[in-house]
Amino acid sequence: MADPNCDLNSPLLHDRAPEVSLDVNGFIDRGSEAATSPPENPFEFLGVPSLALPPMSPVDPFRNHTPTIAGLYEWCKTILCLPIAAVRLVLFGIVIAVGYLATVAALCGWKDKQSPLPLWRCRAMWITRLCARCILFSFGYHWIKRKGKPASREIAPIVVCNHVSYIEPIFFFYELFPTMVASESHDALPFVGTIVRAMQVIYVDRFSPQSRRLAIHEIKRKASSNEFPRVMLFPEGTTTNGRFLISFRLGAFIPGLPVQPVVVRYPYIHFDQSWGNANLLKLMFRMFTQFHNFMEVEYLPVVFPDESKQQNTVHFAERTSYSMANALNVLPTSHSFGDMILLTRASELAKERCSNYMVEMAWVENSFNISTSEAVVILERFLSMNPDSTGRVELHGFLNAYGLGCSPLSEKIFSYLDLEKKRSITFRQFLTGSAQIRKQPSFWRACETAFAQCSSDDTMDHTSLEQIGRVIQSTLHGAVNSETLRQLFDTDADVYVSKDDFMDCLQKNPLLIALFAACVNDP
Repeated sequence: MADPNCDLNSPLLHDRAPEVSLDVNGFIDRGSEAATSPPENPFEFLGVPSLALPPMSPVDPFRNHTPTIAGLYEWCKTILCLPIAAVRLVLFGIVIAVGYLATVAALCGWKDKQSPLPLWRCRAMWITRLCARCILFSFGYHWIKRKGKPASREIAPIVVCNHVSYIEPIFFFYELFPTMVASESHDALPFVGTIVRAMQVIYVDRFSPQSRRLAIHEIKRKASSNEFPRVMLFPEGTTTNGRFLISFRLGAFIPGLPVQPVVVRYPYIHFDQSWGNANLLKLMFRMFTQFHNFMEVEYLPVVFPDESKQQNTVHFAERTSYSMANALNVLPTSHSFGDMILLTRASELAKERCSNYMVEMAWVENSFNISTSEAVVILERFLSMNPDSTGRVELHGFLNAYGLGCSPLSEKIFSYLDLEKKRSITFRQFLTGSAQIRKQPSFWRACETAFAQCSSDDTMDHTSLEQIGRVIQSTLHGAVNSETLRQLFDTDADVYVSKDDFMDCLQKNPLLIALFAACVNDP
């Protein structure tokens, strides 16, 4: 007999709160709200939002794909070409010497370095330019394929090119004899420095804002006058492997003058000629021991500044970058010269897989307003945490670097960065998390309030490590390593911590502001 309480329209199971549910990873949730809620944000008192990052690009635009001689064919070819390499090396030395002497003769008595090089001196420099072509010949570039033609200087006073090797400046010195933009360090190089001066190179210190402003003024001055040679720049700012186009610096586009993009390719099967992160001497040796090295140069149509967006320098640079990436059939990335600096610094400290410490620095700079030099300081702090071979730091290493014991607050600070909940963090998470905290308007006010709370009425201009330690312990509810505290706050080792010392420490280690939350919230 049918149950009278049953109804064909009633549900078979009554609504009940689930007691146990299983997610795809096999973790059990027993209805506890705390188990599913995100960890508390320890920087919420500053108005800092939770950290969110787009996926990291997996590419390495600086990696040379044939860093060593590999395979029987390459070894046989290298041994067979050793006598040829010796002849090429002699040729290289001779033409460098001839080019240097010709340049010295062409520049003899020239005093006015701010004015254009006189015409007769430019003609005398043809000897050096032919020597440059002989240098390319000695490196195995017996013929170079060209496509398109360079626009006249009147139409395109600025030329930009992708940067793959040290070969491009030598080629364009021969081909165009332009005024280039280069690092100040090039002026001190033997032989090369003299030749560089003949090109009336615009020197720039990439880490000095004043030097960059002066360089942009010089670019505009020389590009605007037809009496000077055309100005040539490598807007990527460093060499790549040619498989990607990294973020452009804006120096070539700020003057708002027409730009002719040029792309250079190095087709290869066995030997990647890109400089990137390769050793220069090894790269030169392998060039000397090739039968022939291939190089293609393509002059693209001139890109004119958009009249309706004349002042939008970024838009102008993006259109030029798109034109070059399209011609090369490569992807543009948000990496920059800053990533190469980070990679080099990690390599100097003998870290494994240094590409793990690249962060797409162009995106980081634009999003978090942090410079490359500041990022290097934060990288050194991260590397002091003993990352593993994959570039990740676990909680233990993180706490040791700051001299903190395990506590709910210190775990919350770590969890703020641990976006993937792997109980480990990457340098990208550490850098962007630190930068996001530091860019908050309330951060510096909180630092000043924290210092005021750590100092007494009698010593408003300084405080002691003991007082800082007491404040941190009252917030942390755990032990603090006094030696690590001294290394962080008392950099000049004078026992006292001045306001400048205190602010400098929190600028370099903005995560530590969470340790002063109690005194900031209740001054």
